[in-house]
Amino acid sequence: MRMAGKLRIELGQARALCCAPLLAIALTGFACDHAKDSAPNQTSQTPAHTVNADSPPLNLPPDNGPPPKFDGDRAMQYVKDMVKFGPRPLGSANHKKVEDYILSRLKGDDVENDIFTADTPVGKFPVHNIIAKFPGNKDGIIVVASHYDTNYPLRNTSYVGANDGGSSSALLLELANQLRGKTRDGYSVWLVWDDAEEAMKPDGSAGQPFEMDFLQDSLYGITHLAEKWQADGTVKKVKAFLLADMIGDSDLNIDRDTNSTPWLEDVVYEAATRLGYQSHFFSRTLGMEDDHLPFMKRGVPSADLIDFDYGYNNVFWHTPQDTVDKLSAKSLEITGTVILETIRILDNMPQLPPK
Repeated sequence: MRMAGKLRIELGQARALCCAPLLAIALTGFACDHAKDSAPNQTSQTPAHTVNADSPPLNLPPDNGPPPKFDGDRAMQYVKDMVKFGPRPLGSANHKKVEDYILSRLKGDDVENDIFTADTPVGKFPVHNIIAKFPGNKDGIIVVASHYDTNYPLRNTSYVGANDGGSSSALLLELANQLRGKTRDGYSVWLVWDDAEEAMKPDGSAGQPFEMDFLQDSLYGITHLAEKWQADGTVKKVKAFLLADMIGDSDLNIDRDTNSTPWLEDVVYEAATRLGYQSHFFSRTLGMEDDHLPFMKRGVPSADLIDFDYGYNNVFWHTPQDTVDKLSAKSLEITGTVILETIRILDNMPQLPPK
């Protein structure tokens, strides 16, 4: 993933600029946005954070029932297990080991393997999307996704991606534990571990010079899946697409993404507020180019849950410093429970807004 827009600026510089009235106009991907915490379990018809103040109020269900369960310690162990394999770039032996690891924890589940060959600037590579399906009794599907690959070795040979790909892939495994063994009283939930998200040639990440535009050389797996589901009619059944990316940072601060669907981001913030986690959400606003874009382009309401400021001035992103010691089981728990609460709110909304 990367920040959207042709103008690419270090996050620290962007913070200073975005509050300057004249320069803020030039930063199409940034806006200053400061969260105000509300009391836990607050129910509101208009969520505190909204990109479009003129949008109609959401018809939110009451805040009923105990909070969802999510085992952050178990999710953290999944991260550690995957990182032990080392870097997992497309086509590598370690990549296959992580595929097998994910599948081994989904035994007995309804799993679809979407396998194809991607034609990339550095050759043809096998790509493997993994989809675990948990049925509901309501017509429609909520998709939760994460990529699991790391950068191609042209850049960092020692990059293990503990946060970038590891944390969110582990989060999905723990979501599977919470969804397994029962028919949901709501929409079906499909968990997608999408492959080949990272660019195969340098795209300006980690100080590398640009060689190709990110969107021309990345998102191979999720783009293929979106095209496949559009062709077979599945896209029309997807009520919401929730993407998790870089959500294990011990200093968790999920960004509001201007390339996501505003009303769905409002539901995410409402879920965080009901759980008392609103201080970890939406104090910054960014525009992200990430795995959700192929579904956004096809009219699916989508939300990117990402903490892009990973380390001071984002120094850990796409570097060998992206290691497990920078992560927190509590951050995984916060993100996991907020996603589950978001799903519960969507399940119980009388009618979902259009995109």
